[in-house]
Amino acid sequence: MFSKIQMTTSTKNYSDSIKRLKQEIKNTDAVLVGAGAGLSASAGYTYDKERFDHYFSDFKRKYGITDMYTGGFYPFETLEEYWAWWSRQIYCNRYDQPQNEVYQTLRKLLQTKDFFVITTNVDHMFQINGFDKKRLFYTQGDYGLWQCAKACHQKTYDNEETDRKMIAKQHNMKIPSKLVPYCPICGAPMTMNLRCDDSFVQDHGWYEASQRYKDFIRKYQNMHILYLELGVGGNTPVIIKYPFWKMTAQNKKAVYACVNLEEIIYPKEIEKQSICINGDICKVLHDLHN
Repeated sequence: MFSKIQMTTSTKNYSDSIKRLKQEIKNTDAVLVGAGAGLSASAGYTYDKERFDHYFSDFKRKYGITDMYTGGFYPFETLEEYWAWWSRQIYCNRYDQPQNEVYQTLRKLLQTKDFFVITTNVDHMFQINGFDKKRLFYTQGDYGLWQCAKACHQKTYDNEETDRKMIAKQHNMKIPSKLVPYCPICGAPMTMNLRCDDSFVQDHGWYEASQRYKDFIRKYQNMHILYLELGVGGNTPVIIKYPFWKMTAQNKKAVYACVNLEEIIYPKEIEKQSICINGDICKVLHDLHN
């Protein structure tokens, strides 16, 4: 569909881009937010360095693991150790979090608009910061949910109560065996409800959110809509980035805005409809709000 992908890393027109994006947010009929890992990273929820060392220094010493993402794929020998790791990862990214300035600023920017959020993030930060659940679509899962590892049935389970017990009672990088979760249907071990292969469970709530997302798109497909992409990388472009490009190209009233600390890319065909800001999301949202 697109003949050329254009890349820009320039910040020389930062102030002009902020003014233009601020005006778009004010005048648009609706805003569809596409949020990636860069948004939470800008808010301070990084998966490595000091924050990783605070929660996982013992795993780092024993196994040489240096970040939460790769540690999630480590082949731990026992379920007791596996869940010691995962209970901490769930806790520090899902339950042990206060409201955050970055997300609060975004909510204030959107409070007078009809908006919807599609996100690949699984940390629940939107709801923690007061966003209406019915305006959110978590496509890749939720740290707060478990599922059967064999996906024997399409249902997920809240894990907060058991996770907090795992945190409180683990010792020497292991949880008590009695806390290891098993599927109530087939007896297989439970696992995280995070999309990593074709066993990912899309439960009733997932499909309801997916439908609300489709309804929002359909409602504004021919109107003045802002597709606001925040911190979306290149790992899963087919979920947010490519659809945003396509919908912008199909609607001359639409505007595509991208805020990213790293590379900024967009198709040549939507250049005049694009506002791309190469900068920290925290600063950009602050400047948009003031």
